[in-house]
Amino acid sequence: MSRDTLAAPAQLACEVRKSRFLACAAPIAGEAEAQAWLLAVHDAAATHHCWAWRLGQAYRSSDDGEPGGSAGRPILAAIDGQGFDRVMVVVLRWFGGIKLGTGGLVRAYGGAAAECLRTAPRVPLVQTVDAELACGFALAGSVHALMASVGAVKQDERFVADGLRLRLRLPASMVAELERRLRDLSRGAATLTRIEADGG
Repeated sequence: MSRDTLAAPAQLACEVRKSRFLACAAPIAGEAEAQAWLLAVHDAAATHHCWAWRLGQAYRSSDDGEPGGSAGRPILAAIDGQGFDRVMVVVLRWFGGIKLGTGGLVRAYGGAAAECLRTAPRVPLVQTVDAELACGFALAGSVHALMASVGAVKQDERFVADGLRLRLRLPASMVAELERRLRDLSRGAATLTRIEADGG
């Protein structure tokens, strides 16, 4: 199943029995960005900052003082239920004086997160791969033009005795096309080698 991520951060506010909830969702590329988003939306006046994120196979959630399983897990279920990946949702709560009970909290936190994601702008996640391209100096200009045509982004560039070494990130669907066009361009002199990434 192909998954989506958010095109941009999104927010949704709602009220449940006098408690105010604010769901804040954002695309994230790693745990450090998740921590940064949590800090960015933090409000000292809020009673709770419950959250969850999904990054490929990795995920985490927090009830931030609410009863166990009543906030973080429902937020994560909202992320997964709508087919999102590389997304974090923080739901802030300002307690309004009426206890909601565990079931009420599950519905409030999960519902705020789900509605926020439902109305947020989404984009398909493109599966990418890292690769190293090796070519002679004479091909440098042509290779850079070729990279742009297949959506490859240069991560690193090194010059060695016999030419150029480029580390690229490109859509997985374009690897075979880049390999074919490199062969045609260089008569087999330029090579593309996949770099196995750690984790998803």
